[in-house]
Amino acid sequence: MDRTRLYRNGVLEAEGFPIDDISDHVADDSAVVWFDLCSPTQADLAKVSEELGLHPLAVEDALHSHQRPKLDTYDSHLFITAYAARLKDETVDFVEVSIFVTKNALVTVRENPTFDIDEVIRRWDANSELVKLGVPYLLHGVLDYVVDGYFDVLQTVDDRVEDLENDLFQENPGDMPHIQRRTFDMHKKLVRFRRLAVPMRDVVGSLLRRGDEVLDGKLVPYYQDIYDHTLRTSEWSESLQDLVTNVRDTHMNQQGFRLNDIMKKITSWAAIIAVPTMITGYYGQNVPYPGYGHPIGFWTSTILIVVGTVLLYRAFQKRNWL
Repeated sequence: MDRTRLYRNGVLEAEGFPIDDISDHVADDSAVVWFDLCSPTQADLAKVSEELGLHPLAVEDALHSHQRPKLDTYDSHLFITAYAARLKDETVDFVEVSIFVTKNALVTVRENPTFDIDEVIRRWDANSELVKLGVPYLLHGVLDYVVDGYFDVLQTVDDRVEDLENDLFQENPGDMPHIQRRTFDMHKKLVRFRRLAVPMRDVVGSLLRRGDEVLDGKLVPYYQDIYDHTLRTSEWSESLQDLVTNVRDTHMNQQGFRLNDIMKKITSWAAIIAVPTMITGYYGQNVPYPGYGHPIGFWTSTILIVVGTVLLYRAFQKRNWL
C-alpha cells in the first residue's frame, strides 16, 4: 500500500493523502512531503513524475530493477539507487530502493515489501525534533536503515566463517566436503554483497561533498556517521572475503597433507609386509639353503621375520609415519 506523510514546520500534519495532492503541498516552502511506492506500475510513477516534475531517465531507472547503486543529479532533483540487505536462512536477500530527492519532497520506490519501511518511519519518529531539517533528514533515515542492515548481515557471516575455521581443526575432521561447498557459496555471497553494498560509500560521500547545497550543517555529523559505517562495511566485507579465501585454501592444503599422510602409512605398511614376503620367498626356494631339512631353518626364518617387522614398525612409528 502506498504511504504518504506531510510535515509542516517540522510537525507531522497529515498522512495517507492521495498522490494528486502532492503538487499542492510542495508548492508551500514550509511543507515537506514523503511518498512511498511499493512495486509501482508505470502509471503510478508517471503520476508522481507529473506531480513533482521528475526526469524521465530517473523514472525509467526506478521502473527497471537491477540498477547499480548510484547518485544521479538532475536539474530539479537527485536520484539515488540503493540496496537493503538481510540474511534469510543461507541466502543474502537484496531489495532495491529508488529515492527521488527534491527541495521539499522525498519519494521512495521499493522493489518489494521486504524493505521494512515501517522501521524507517520509527526512526523518523524517534527523533521527530530533527524533522524540521526537512528532506535531508528523511533521506538520512532511509540511508541509515539501509547501511545498518549491512552490519547485521556481516555479523552473521562473520560468525559462520568462525564456525568454518573451527571445523577445519577438529580432531577427526575426515573429508568434510561441506567446508569446500560452504566456503564457495559464502565467497559468492560476499562478492555480490560487495558489488551492491560497498558503492553506498560513494553515494554518501557524494552527498557530503555537496555540503550546504544538499545538507543542513546540523545534519553533516549524521551523514558523516553513515559514511563511517559504509567505510567499515567495505573493510569488514573485504576482510571476510579474505578469511573465506584463507579457509578454502587451508582446507585444500589440509586435504593435501592428509593425502601425504595416508600415502606414508600405506608405503610403511607395504615395506613391513615386504620383509616376511622376502624371507618366506627366499626359504621357499626348491634348492638347499642353510638349515634345509632341519628345524633350525624354520626358526631362523621366523626370527628374521619377527625382528625385521618389529624394527621397521618402530622406525616408521618414530618418524610418525604410522
